[in-house]
Amino acid sequence: MIEDVNSPLDAPEQHEVAPEPYLLTDALCEAVNVTITLGRPLLVQGDPGVGKTRLAHAVAYRLGLPLEQAHVKSTSRARDLLYTFDAVRRLSDAQLSGLQHQKLPPPDDYVRLGPLGKAIARAQLGRRTVLLIDEIDKADLDFPNDLLRELDELRFEVDELPDIRYEVPPDRPDLRPIIIVTNNEEKQLPGAFLRRCAFHYIKFPEENLDEILEMHGIAGGGLRSRAREILLELRKLDLNHRPGLSELLDWVECLRSDDVSQAEVANLPKLGALVKHRGDQLRAEKWLRSR
Repeated sequence: MIEDVNSPLDAPEQHEVAPEPYLLTDALCEAVNVTITLGRPLLVQGDPGVGKTRLAHAVAYRLGLPLEQAHVKSTSRARDLLYTFDAVRRLSDAQLSGLQHQKLPPPDDYVRLGPLGKAIARAQLGRRTVLLIDEIDKADLDFPNDLLRELDELRFEVDELPDIRYEVPPDRPDLRPIIIVTNNEEKQLPGAFLRRCAFHYIKFPEENLDEILEMHGIAGGGLRSRAREILLELRKLDLNHRPGLSELLDWVECLRSDDVSQAEVANLPKLGALVKHRGDQLRAEKWLRSR
């Protein structure tokens, strides 16, 4: 049972979720344990499709904790992870209440907590959270720098309403959110931010592909094995975008749904699910003809 993150923090509802099909290797478990021990964010890098984002989901499921997600965009601001204040709605309500002689809602009705803000507020109520900050390198370079204080101290005030404060109890390190930050290395992160993180690089799981496919319900050892062999061969080519784990899962699912035989797999059917760049497809087809 997992807490519903959309329910009120002081009255959480529970709902049942399915197991997360994710292979937590010994190295990944060690990295997560390090970040829990240090109370610092875990910065995760790796090839696209190796499971950086899904790690947070798997950790939340394994520990039975609620998951908050911040999917970073180029326009994201660090404060939005803490809260937003709807000043426009408050002004409109104030004008309307004056005309209709109605009571204005309390100021905190206009405060909406963001993912990090919810994690801190939930800790204040005695519950821990897993927080995903996904693709932090998509934002402006000021974004990680603006988060430094909040990630260190895990407390904040609502600037518009100074009486409203949230804080992880300093004497309760066990309530600090487990923060997982993914980075696709599109931009170099500031050194001050890196110093505040634990780090782990997720390698392409070449030795565990069969196990991962089986975990995702893809049976049929022959088809699975042949698809794995072809993927590894394609990854040796000079491609612009080497197919990864997510492409393999999509491709095998297409092959299975269309009852493609093990022998037919060698002809690269459904290539668009596996190789997603035209130049790469031409290289793959040339490789196929040369075999």
